[in-house]
Amino acid sequence: MAHCEQLTTAASTVDTVLTRMRALDTTLPPRDGVAVFNRVYLTVTEAVDRHIDGGRFPDARSAIALDVRFAERYLAAVDALENGRRPPACWRPLFQFRRHPGVRPLQFALSGINAHIGHDLALAVVDACRTLGCEPVDLEDEFDRVGELLVSLEERVREELMPGPDLLQIADPLTHLLGSWSLERARDATWAAARALWALRRLPDVAGEFTERLDAAVGFAGRMLLTPLPD
Repeated sequence: MAHCEQLTTAASTVDTVLTRMRALDTTLPPRDGVAVFNRVYLTVTEAVDRHIDGGRFPDARSAIALDVRFAERYLAAVDALENGRRPPACWRPLFQFRRHPGVRPLQFALSGINAHIGHDLALAVVDACRTLGCEPVDLEDEFDRVGELLVSLEERVREELMPGPDLLQIADPLTHLLGSWSLERARDATWAAARALWALRRLPDVAGEFTERLDAAVGFAGRMLLTPLPD
């Protein structure tokens, strides 16, 4: 892999975003949909941090830049909501349904993962390329390794949050609903979107329209994942 040539000091660090996510974890009610996703994402970010410290990424600087830019997108959406601004469309379903009694924790977790992977990660690749002065191809190894961590975590989340056999009337429709979404397919689409956005960076009007439509499409999928289910 061709490594990035330069690094501009990031506005925040992995420790900074971890501190913010841990603070959210202590202030949000445990059953709140945003809290459910935040716990999942905190686990991912801590795992990425351990892998960086352990030398598991070939280019630690690039991994840090991508990880931080990625987390900043989620935290910016939370900030927008807290400050009365309109968050991206991909996050609105989770924010709107976060306290709905008919939505299960697994649905909250996957809806957040859908928003963050389907929309935020593509933009984070572009953000990181601008920070580092490199091309998306230079971040492909880091993108793939973060994706592998997410896939393994998603499998664990599905196992831990899926209702038990005593709740088959919930688990059966839940299995059907969540079977319509795939993290691996979302990740592949995100990489294509990131490359397209980078190619369009000198056409801001077209890039803006592309980003808006991506945001809306991911938000639509997130709303589907949050379909309330019967008790």
